[in-house]
Formats: sequence, C-alpha cells, structure tokens
Amino acid sequence: MTITVIQGGNVLDLSQGVLLEHHHVVIEDGHIVEVTDRPVDLPNARVIDARGKTVMPGLIDCHVHVLASRANLGANANQPNILTAIRALPILDAMLARGFTSVRDAGGADWGLTQALEGGLIPGPRIFPSGKALSQTGGHGDFRPRGDMLEPCSCCFRAGAIARVVDGVDAVRLAAREEIQKGATQIKIMASGGVASPTDPIGNTQYSEDEIRAIVDEATAANTYVMAHAYTGRAISRAVRCGVRTIEHGNLVDAAAAAVMHEHGAFVVPTLVTYDALAKHGADYGLPADSIAKIETVRQAGRDSLEIYAHAGVPMGFGSDLLGEMHTFQSDELRIRADVLGNLEALRSATTIAADIVNHTGKLGVIAAGAIADVLVVDGDPLRDISVLTGQGERIAYVIQRGEVVREHASMR
Repeated sequence: MTITVIQGGNVLDLSQGVLLEHHHVVIEDGHIVEVTDRPVDLPNARVIDARGKTVMPGLIDCHVHVLASRANLGANANQPNILTAIRALPILDAMLARGFTSVRDAGGADWGLTQALEGGLIPGPRIFPSGKALSQTGGHGDFRPRGDMLEPCSCCFRAGAIARVVDGVDAVRLAAREEIQKGATQIKIMASGGVASPTDPIGNTQYSEDEIRAIVDEATAANTYVMAHAYTGRAISRAVRCGVRTIEHGNLVDAAAAAVMHEHGAFVVPTLVTYDALAKHGADYGLPADSIAKIETVRQAGRDSLEIYAHAGVPMGFGSDLLGEMHTFQSDELRIRADVLGNLEALRSATTIAADIVNHTGKLGVIAAGAIADVLVVDGDPLRDISVLTGQGERIAYVIQRGEVVREHASMR
C-alpha cells in the first residue's frame, strides 16, 4: 500500500472557482482518499510540500493526434509504421511535462499505444483512442491528391494515417465495429470539409444522414459515442440531429446550430491554437498551399464562436489539434480561451468539462475523494495568471499520474 500526502497546498476547487487554502490531499493506491484542512499524521507516507503552491487536477486535452509528427498528414501517413511510432514518443513525453495527464486522440492512436502507456513502457498521458477516424471518399480524411486516377486507399494499414476512407451504410457499420473491436473508446467521423485535407472545401457536408445514423447506432450499441469534425452551422446541426455527441472545431457555428447543440446536450471541442500555429508555421513544416489558403476562413471565426457557444449554454472542452513540430504550442489554447471566457472557464474546459466528455466525471478533472490521483502542483495561481500553465511546464513543480510522481522540477521543491 503506497500513501502520498500533498501537504499544505491551495487546492483548486473548480466547482466554486476558488482556492481552498492550506489543504492536504491524501493519495492511496492511485486514488485520492481525502482532501482536508485538518492535520494529517501518516508516519510512513511520502510527503510532498505544496505550501504556497496550487494543487489542481491533471489537464485533459480532448483533441490531439499523437501520431501526427508531420504537419502534412498525407506525408505523415506515408512514413514507415515503426518511424511513426518512434516519432510519437517525444510528443507524448512533452504533453505529460505540460501537465496533460489524459488526452483523447481524435484519429490515429490505437490500442497498442494505449497499452504501452498503461503498462508504463513509455511516459505520456493516458489516451482515449478513436482508432482511425472514418471519412467518405474525398472527405477530410482522404489525403489522396487530385488527378485523373484515384488509387485505392491504403489508409487502414498505415500507422501514420489518422483516418480511413469508407463509404456506404453497411461499410461504415462494419468500420465502426472494427475500430471498437480494435480498442477505440469512441468513434470519430468527418462530417464536413476541413483545413488540412487537399480536396474538400470547408463548407461541404460529408457522409449522408443514413451513414451518420448507422455509425451512431453502432457506437451506442457499444455503450460509447461519436465525435464529429464539423465546421459550419449546417454540418453541426445535421450531425447533432443524427446523434453525434461532440462537435470538433465548430468554428463557423451560428446561433441556430448552437441552440440545436444545447437542445440535444451536445459538447463542442474548439481547437483554436492550431489555426494560429498553422498560420505562422504551417508552410515551414510542410503544410500544402491549398490548406494554408483555408486557414483565415476559420481563424477569427473560431474565436467568435466561443461567445456563441457560451451564450447558448453549450459546454466547451479543451482541444489543441496540433500537428508535427507545432505540438509545442498545446498549452497556448488555455490563453486563447482565457482571453475570451476568463481563466476559470479555460480551466474547466481542460478539467471538469473534459472529464465529462471522456465519460470520467468525478474520476478525472477534480481533486476530490474517489478521483484518480492525476494531480499537478503548480507554482502560482492559475485563477489569476493562466500563464503558469502555458509554455512547456516550467511552472509545474510536480506532475502526478495515478498517484506516482512522473515529473518533478527540483528547483521548485
């Protein structure tokens, strides 16, 4: 039996939006068993001195692509599989150092990678994998270039491919079942055009309603849900009415679509930092010119969308959606959210709301008895200064995952 006491820190209570000063957090066998301001006397416990620091839940990023080590997703898919896996290792390690103890992969990560992380073979956040996202021919997951010949897609066999191309009601049913059998914890679909893909305008809707409903049926049968890449109000409303639970990106939402989301209890996962990163660095890292031309269409609209969702009462999870070398900007999403919605809502997006999205309400995203002990000890108060969580984890004194210290800054002990 392993017991750790995080002693005397200021515990971030996200429900009230306050710091509980000089509290102790008792961790036993990977779970939080007590949060108290009363003295704790456990002689054999490991003690972490958190006086003057903030004790808060590990962060959750609800939209990542950990196998996307290259910005050009078509080129990423053409890498040898073993190279794709090896290039993911520093990406995962850096996410953990930034305080992200859990991530939901939106296309690419598989059961094998999650097992390597769960078994402690490699360091990184726990992953909620989607397997391969599902895309129609010519959709956001189809990275074949235009031409007079359309070669068969080999995306199912490529570790670096974030999606697989599949068409028709029976075929998408089988594909959803296959991804679930291979370990997907939710199914990702492409329901509109996108930025990174070469041949699909952003305003297009993708998949027929019958196809979307078939995929939702299969996910529901497996006691899980569907997340959908969708930009426009038309694509968003259509997907949500077909049973999709989370909308990814959603930059071009309108008030009517946001109202539909609220009515159906849907979530949105904006990913605003990726457009800033792509605009500044996409060309340098190999993003095709056709994709770069699409960025400004959605960049400012994404910031505007936050207020539309907030006004409609749509819960917003944290997402970054970064590619290649741009993963380093992951935490800057907190700054963008805080600038529009305030620090508390930015923090909730990456903790309590994100935990709801990954179906771990009360288990992740909180410092409370019964929760999994994914904990950060932070030098500073993120309610006042969100920058203590940006950068590469320089202000995070300890990262604790399942009760074990996995990152420690000796200078902040």
